Amino acid sequence: MKQVLSRVAAGDEMSEQEAFDAMNAIMNGEVTQGQLMSLLSVLRFRGETVDEMTGFVRAMRANMTKLPIQDDEVVDTCGTGGDGASTFNVSTTVSLVLASMGVKVAKHGNRKVSSTSGSADVLEALGIPVDTTPEQGAKALKEKGMTFLYAPLYHQAMKHAGPARQELGFRTVFNLLGPMSNPANAKRQLIGIYDTNHAEKMAETLHQLGSKHVLLATGRDGLDEITMTGPTDLVELKDGVIERFTVTPEELGLKRGKLEDIQINTKEESALMISQVIAGEANDSASTIVIMNAAAGLYVAGKVATLKEGVTAVQEAIREGVVQRFVNSMVEEKENRQYA
Repeated sequence: MKQVLSRVAAGDEMSEQEAFDAMNAIMNGEVTQGQLMSLLSVLRFRGETVDEMTGFVRAMRANMTKLPIQDDEVVDTCGTGGDGASTFNVSTTVSLVLASMGVKVAKHGNRKVSSTSGSADVLEALGIPVDTTPEQGAKALKEKGMTFLYAPLYHQAMKHAGPARQELGFRTVFNLLGPMSNPANAKRQLIGIYDTNHAEKMAETLHQLGSKHVLLATGRDGLDEITMTGPTDLVELKDGVIERFTVTPEELGLKRGKLEDIQINTKEESALMISQVIAGEANDSASTIVIMNAAAGLYVAGKVATLKEGVTAVQEAIREGVVQRFVNSMVEEKENRQYA
């Protein structure tokens, strides 16, 4: 690691294999906190290459607990986090909408770290089970079409990187690697990313790793979602081709909204807003951001040909009560588990 650090500090780039070896050493606790902080700092200010990120992700995947399934149609909506906007859990809501519409969803997520409410926090507040073993997760995915993959259970080796990340206190390459290390090996993803400048590199990395269809979204207002306040920058990986474009609510037949309409202070407030969206009773801004992102989820899942077609399908699913019935069934399942 000292040799790698010396080279990287001098401006050299790691090969994919060197990056794999470095991350593998980190995941096995063979790197000191000082060495890891140095590496993360240099990469943050120099920028990570596609080969480096590919090697890192391969090592993280090699050291994670995997879901015992093999399904190229599974979708994940996990983003990088870190936009600091204190919005309700949009991507978690989107995962529920997608699963209710027949998309197999393996939602990767965590408790709150930099956010007001993490995925696991709000699902618990809603009364929806968080699957605690790979076997439970695979069973839920098969029977219900959705599982929540609680990151610390599947990425136990990440404990070795935790202290250095906390000590540094700024975003590191790990923020980008998390969404690319799905335990179900999801090849279709909607990834909210805090900075669109990283999007092409992430798309190329995912291409190297065999992904089929991925959308990386950054709102011009700073949200790591497709935003309802104005334009969103999107980078798409589809069948090996990477393209960049923008989308606005108006282009999808929707109205712009306000950021303050979707901000929350607690996981309970987030759960309430999710419940309102699902019931078709939320404010326009909350409904619109979920509809836009769920439409994108349907698009990467191959269920619709365009985002606009996806919008129509999601609106209908909410209006017809499809999403509400699905969420009710998930809550009932948790209650049945408790009394079984």
